[in-house]
Amino acid sequence: MSELFTLTKEEKKPHHTGHRDRLRQRFLQAGAEALADYELLELILFIAIPRKDVKPLAKELIAIFKTFNGVFHASREELLHVTGVSETTATAIQSVKAAAFRLLKQDIIDTPILSNWTQLTSYCQTVMAAEKIEQFRVFFLNRKNRLIADEIQSRGTVDQSAVYTREIVKRALDLGATAMILAHNHPSGDPRPSQADIEMTKEIIRAAEPMGITIHDHVIIAKSGVESLRNSGLI
Repeated sequence: MSELFTLTKEEKKPHHTGHRDRLRQRFLQAGAEALADYELLELILFIAIPRKDVKPLAKELIAIFKTFNGVFHASREELLHVTGVSETTATAIQSVKAAAFRLLKQDIIDTPILSNWTQLTSYCQTVMAAEKIEQFRVFFLNRKNRLIADEIQSRGTVDQSAVYTREIVKRALDLGATAMILAHNHPSGDPRPSQADIEMTKEIIRAAEPMGITIHDHVIIAKSGVESLRNSGLI
């Protein structure tokens, strides 16, 4: 009689195990394009939560943060407020974001930036457009216009960042940079430069010029697009 109730190893497996295996196989055979956003997020959650059905959590995260992108741009505190997200899970999500940023950065490091403008602006949009506060970033270039450093010089409130012209020029001299590209984001979503943006850029140009440092451009990043002060004829 007991044999009727003896379960095989397959029958003892949780119901979600087969789903995980099928999802992995789809990813391996057809690539990420074959998966919905929540399914790709499931693959990441598999690593952080090895013995639980994570489909409901993946769907909930996307619902809460509106998009797949939104999940990865959420702060640690925001992620931890979601039921089912532990410290380990939040770390897994944020480590994927950090890895993606590093891959993009290494695509442009030590390359002639002026001939890779699309890559540069794509990188800027990825790392800056979703930021909730302004950040001012400087790309330092050598004589061959190759990127030697990408640094955030300041972070501000929701609508402004403190930019210190002397420190920026000093940092360029310390790095041996002969040119810079300036970038900052507009959390409002509108990339159009303000008068303050224009005046601040001109101030940096005036301070850098006597030092033999060229300001190639100042790009403003927003969710709706990118605005170049150089292309707009504003500098």
